[in-house]
Amino acid sequence: MQPPLLLPRRGADGTHTFYRKRPPQPAFSFHLPPRSRTVHLQREFSCGNGGNILQSCSKCITFSMTCSCISAFIVVRIIDFHRMMNFHPIVSPIHVPSTSPHSLYLCCLPCIVNHFSTSCEPPRNTSSLTDIHTEAVQAALAKHKEQKMALPMPTKRRSAYVQSPVDNCTPPDTSSASEDESSLHHQASMSEVPGQSLQSPDSWINRSLQGSSTSSSASSTLSHGEGKAQPSALADVLAHARIENSIIPPDVTSSAAQERAPRVDLPPNAPVRGMSRGQSRSSMMDTADGVPVSSRVSTKIQQLLNTLKRPKRPPLREFFMDDSEEIVEVPQPDPNTPKPEGRQIIPVKGEPLGVVSNWPPALQAALARWGATQAKSPALTTLDITGKPLYTLTYGKLWTRSVKLAYTLLNKLGTKAEPVLKPGDRVALVYPNSDPGMFWVAFYGCLLAEVIPVPIEVPLSRKDAGSQQIGFLLGSCGVGLALTSEVCLKGLPKTPNGEILQFKGWPRLKWVVTDSKYLTKPSKDWQPHIPTANNDIAYIEYKASKEGTVMGVAVSKVAMLTHCQALTQACNYSEGETLVNVLDFKKDMGLWHGVLTSVMNRIHTVSVPYAVMKACPMSWVQRVHLHKARVALVKCRDLHWAMMAHREQRDVSLASLRMLIVADGANPWSVSSCDAFLNVFQIHGLKPEVICPCATSPEAMTVAIRRPGVPGAPLPARAILSMAGLSHGVIRVNTEDKNSALTVQDVGHVMPGALMCIVKPDGPPQLCKTDEIGEIVVNSRAGGTMYYGLPGVTKNTFEVIPVNSSGAPIGEIPFVRSGLLGFVGPGSLVFVVGKIEGLLMVSGRRHNADDLVATALAVEPVKTVYRGRIAVFSVTVFYDERIVIVAEQRPEASEEDSFQWMSRVLQAIDSIHQVGLYCLALVPANTLPKTPLGGIHVSETKQHFLEGNLHPCNILMCPHTCVTNLPKPRQKQPVGVGPASIMVGNLVAGKRIAQAAGRDLGLIEDQDLVRKHQFLTEALQWRAQTDPDHTLFVLLNAKGTAVCAATCVQLHKRAEKIAAALSERGSLNTGDNVVLLYPPGIDLIASFYGCLYAGCVPVTVRPPHPQNLTATLPTVRMIIDVSKAACILTTQNLMKILRSKEAAAAVNIKTWPTIIDTDDLPRKRPPQIYKPPTAEMLAYLDFSVSTTGMLTGVKISHAAVSALCRSIKLQCELYSSRQIAICLDPYCGLGFVLWCLCSVYSGHQSILIPPMELETSLPLWLSTLSQYRIRDTFCSYSVMELCTKGLGTQTEALKLRGVNLSCVRSCVVVAEERPRLALTQSFSKLFKDLGLSPRAVSTAFGSRVNLAICLQGTTGPDPSIVYVDMKSLRHDRVRLVERGAPQSLPLMESGTILPGVRVIIVNPETRGPLGDSHLGEVWVNSPHSASGYYTIYGEESLQADHFNTRLSFGDPQTLWARTGYLGFVRRTELLDASGGQFHAVGRVKKYKVVTKGHCLNLSWMNLAVFTWTNLLVVVSELCGSEQDALDLVPLVTNVVLEEHHLVVGVVVIVDPGVIPINSRGEKQRMHLRDSFLADQLDPIYVAYNM
Repeated sequence: MQPPLLLPRRGADGTHTFYRKRPPQPAFSFHLPPRSRTVHLQREFSCGNGGNILQSCSKCITFSMTCSCISAFIVVRIIDFHRMMNFHPIVSPIHVPSTSPHSLYLCCLPCIVNHFSTSCEPPRNTSSLTDIHTEAVQAALAKHKEQKMALPMPTKRRSAYVQSPVDNCTPPDTSSASEDESSLHHQASMSEVPGQSLQSPDSWINRSLQGSSTSSSASSTLSHGEGKAQPSALADVLAHARIENSIIPPDVTSSAAQERAPRVDLPPNAPVRGMSRGQSRSSMMDTADGVPVSSRVSTKIQQLLNTLKRPKRPPLREFFMDDSEEIVEVPQPDPNTPKPEGRQIIPVKGEPLGVVSNWPPALQAALARWGATQAKSPALTTLDITGKPLYTLTYGKLWTRSVKLAYTLLNKLGTKAEPVLKPGDRVALVYPNSDPGMFWVAFYGCLLAEVIPVPIEVPLSRKDAGSQQIGFLLGSCGVGLALTSEVCLKGLPKTPNGEILQFKGWPRLKWVVTDSKYLTKPSKDWQPHIPTANNDIAYIEYKASKEGTVMGVAVSKVAMLTHCQALTQACNYSEGETLVNVLDFKKDMGLWHGVLTSVMNRIHTVSVPYAVMKACPMSWVQRVHLHKARVALVKCRDLHWAMMAHREQRDVSLASLRMLIVADGANPWSVSSCDAFLNVFQIHGLKPEVICPCATSPEAMTVAIRRPGVPGAPLPARAILSMAGLSHGVIRVNTEDKNSALTVQDVGHVMPGALMCIVKPDGPPQLCKTDEIGEIVVNSRAGGTMYYGLPGVTKNTFEVIPVNSSGAPIGEIPFVRSGLLGFVGPGSLVFVVGKIEGLLMVSGRRHNADDLVATALAVEPVKTVYRGRIAVFSVTVFYDERIVIVAEQRPEASEEDSFQWMSRVLQAIDSIHQVGLYCLALVPANTLPKTPLGGIHVSETKQHFLEGNLHPCNILMCPHTCVTNLPKPRQKQPVGVGPASIMVGNLVAGKRIAQAAGRDLGLIEDQDLVRKHQFLTEALQWRAQTDPDHTLFVLLNAKGTAVCAATCVQLHKRAEKIAAALSERGSLNTGDNVVLLYPPGIDLIASFYGCLYAGCVPVTVRPPHPQNLTATLPTVRMIIDVSKAACILTTQNLMKILRSKEAAAAVNIKTWPTIIDTDDLPRKRPPQIYKPPTAEMLAYLDFSVSTTGMLTGVKISHAAVSALCRSIKLQCELYSSRQIAICLDPYCGLGFVLWCLCSVYSGHQSILIPPMELETSLPLWLSTLSQYRIRDTFCSYSVMELCTKGLGTQTEALKLRGVNLSCVRSCVVVAEERPRLALTQSFSKLFKDLGLSPRAVSTAFGSRVNLAICLQGTTGPDPSIVYVDMKSLRHDRVRLVERGAPQSLPLMESGTILPGVRVIIVNPETRGPLGDSHLGEVWVNSPHSASGYYTIYGEESLQADHFNTRLSFGDPQTLWARTGYLGFVRRTELLDASGGQFHAVGRVKKYKVVTKGHCLNLSWMNLAVFTWTNLLVVVSELCGSEQDALDLVPLVTNVVLEEHHLVVGVVVIVDPGVIPINSRGEKQRMHLRDSFLADQLDPIYVAYNM
């Protein structure tokens, strides 16, 4: 008959399961295959942290095909039959209510089990074996292939590739316990099954990708092997659901920096908005909203969008409303979640512990007995590296050497008056795994000396994973002495002086060598004291927690003795038996059986070190054969290794074994290893009943062990459990319509003399129900007593009193938590399904880390990653656990192979486990931290990931897949103030309107003053006449020397010369625009007034950078063209640059307007000085490029200039006798006003410091403030940042140079953005030692429509800092919280509102006023607002009503200007009724689109954000090595998700200085966006988050 076909099926809950298609069967008949098949271990295996076997084939999806599983399957069908007949057979000792059909999760039919166990012979042809889990994975991947989803592959610069070192070209770390592919390669290849490739024939990803082996292949786009066609325009692409036919664009990001040039090729006739026909196309990108349609980046982003469009699972209940009170709503339970239905479990009691008359009163007494009566009996045989016996330690030698060591410890260390050790002290035992004999002597020597041994691993270096935690253990135990062997001591790392290195976190230790030649023979009258076993501590066994903390489990002498007695009874040990031990003899089963119980029963132990196993995997089987061993102590990995290599040794016999103890049999997937080993070695005499899995934990010690069976007796049945049910913590049988199952074998019965029950793992220790998964707790004399030195943690683990459903304790006896998850089956058999420390709780469902590893390893692991080098853990990000998988990548794996493997793992886990991965990272070989036995140190790996020290070579973040509890988008809130509200003064419907105003400007009654101040030209002429020699401006160079100065009359005369030149050579008409192209200085000021004298409109433009004309000259050209300038005033040097060959390469230099060099003008006066007929005439144009890349020019009238200057004069108290220092760029905004206008109006002296001079002399600005005793200074954020970073460590040197800033009364930062609180606070703290008052630093705020809204000035209260709740900001509400409150955002006051300025907070949608505590758009009414836009480039949606708009209700008469910024007004008692503190928060568009509620505040690294096609793109500059670039990807994704509740779509890592910054220190986000989308950034790495 043909074997059944594996078919996928989608369950009612959306999960994918698999079932075997069978021919129709008659009712109640049972189809049995002619011969049972077992799952065969093919290829390699995996073990982590000392050998937990995790084979790719370990999972039994559907039902297991072993004999016993077939029996269980039949049982299930019989149960279904009984259900149809409406009754339930009671087939187990546990009562199951008739109302709970699903509670019949397991049945034992001994006759059926016996029949099929004995009648099924093992298959001879291993090639017919199949890996069911691999089939399930391939089926899941095939489903994804049908969806034709193209995942965008990350882009990586070639130099960022991690070059594996030479030693990584071989399988890594031959000392690793995780795997040994070098020594097992040939065995593995011999045992591989033909035609059993893990990759399906029709691979879901096309392997024939175009591209070379350089970075072009690494950054090519992953496709599905579809045909290739030319790309359409992006607008057309966006209309399709996914990219079916796409071409892979060439990789241009890998070009070297010096080769970078404008790479945007526009169509021949492509029009560019805002550019003349002759303008260079390289200055602007042809964007369908800014993007070249052929951009490779755009294609990848579109692929990313397509992957995010795929149908997702039904949304979980973790979606929550983001209300003002709590960020997370408690999720309501899903009504469809399976719930336990059985009765409360009854504690299970083990068999009574028998009383044997000749049992010794203490373990030391047993050693003394055998040492005296059986001195020549072998106690321990050790092997050399080749697997041959090295020496045999007899019981006589063990006794005498232990006595010598005990005598030496008590009498020869120190003096009699001051001994180093006394009974009860703790001593560390540091011995390698290859030297069990020395360890035995040291351990029993400590017991005889009544000191407490603490076995630990040998530290190899200061950086050993977990070494610091071992130090914590030694410190908590008070260890001051370490015992070791001479060979081990020589191998320890040492200082140059030859002393033992002080390991990180370790207490200072005294090292004692215990070799026989260093021990002292005791006198004949000295005998060790051997008391009867009591509750004193015998030894301390170390245990590592899930978080990596190492604690010591203290075991009392009576517990040690009782445990040995219980093991003797359970395993039926007898004197003189031989035991082969492959486990670590320092802890756990290797210590309990191989060191303690063996001495109790005079057993001969053959210890097989791990190094021997690596060299000869069959060594333990050979030892069993040669010594006719009765018991073997192994792990699943040892079964696997022996099975791989068994063909080399065909003459071995395992018939002597009566017990094969599988130490990690509690692993849910160990059933496959046991079955496969039995299948191979049954022909070598191995009997099925000798395989004895067990369950252990450091705290409870041995929890349960399967007793050796009687030949011919039926084998125990197995539980076939639903994985979906397990994820909810309940036991459900795997029925025909839910075939995704986990087959679990029992671990036997409870230990003799023990009492066990199952309690809920979370919360109070409430007893579970019979069909519920819980934590196993044990009460026994044979268990740990406490965590030594940690009483708080001890109580929660060792003193647990279970309670019933009503919360009442079930008794007074304390139980110990085992850390094992399981249940009690029929016949009181114990089943274990996982461990607490391997549990991942994601969205309320439990997932086992071992399950995820097994699925990952079923996806083509051989070519990409090392088996056993995989760590699975969870990190808490945004109120839930997120799963992270980290694996070591093979050196020969290509970028495409790695990305394909990661993509497949992502899809397989999503399909099979119904859980999304948060991050999948591949690191270079040999880089993950290891445990002493070579396994992966998971907690250290997790710590590296969280700290950004993982250094992956490939990474795939999938936040879109797994983060399902994001807040819903911003909801429109009821404004509370609407057109129907009743206005009563400043109150609307009981709420105060959010508005504030500065002082009144006052009336100017003197007509002379009116005439003097109406126009700046008149003010300058008046000052030239009344006070001609008064110095208005002083320009400093980098040395602090005044290189140029201008008095009132000098400035007037220079302005006249320029006006004359304009009228003569410019052929200009009144009102023509003239571009002023000057470096910061007095020439710029004189040219400005010269234009006003001539009746022209000046336009100040930043000159191009001579060394970077390609990037800077096109912007100059664009402003000249957009402003329709008729003439350019500039210097001689700049004129040469404008007409140079280099300029011709960037722009069309033949179409420049008239250029006038103003350096050497003749002394001429204009025929007349122009006086505007009205003050509403245009004074100048102010052009600026915003952070969004928008070029806007606003019109400033003469009236606005006078009003603004007067307002600043009143606010800052500026008079002719005052001096101010200005370190700003003088080209736009408030910087231009302060540089060029205010001194002429107010008469004060301005000391001008060009910011570019600080690049050559950082202390220039601060030393100027000190030298001139400046009280008021103005700077930009970029200047403040330069000083903070460059001078922060030089404050002492500045103090020695005499720099004193105590004179500074106000230091105002000029910007059009939210105050940068962190920077201003850092500046204040750094220069506090130079006398700078923390009250001095404040900010100014302006916008395009009004250049100066707030300016702190010299009067009024200090700038305040408030902390607002970011949750409330999301709903446009402002709720003040305490400093340090969670989810709080610190905001600094934007400055005091200027005189004559009114501010109101308005709903930008309804245009109605808002009440206090609301966030809204800032509208301003002021006489110095701009008149309107001269031109807008890049944002045509801006309209003229930005300058003349009215409220929809309330005060509809007042004209307001819309700033486009969000803010709020805060009332304080220090201000009058019309006053208020104004806080700017961010731009309206940025607020709504980018952050859905608040601006990103990522000040901990230099980065910028923008959006593209609804994806958030974060660009971060990397200040370290390129190999560290990938560490930033999870860090950036985590912090944005945690702090701002946003999922990052793309993370771009670039070199320092790539993010463009304008003269005000603001990041040019849209320029950055355009450069990124046009592939012009040359990024180090681009990650596309799934």
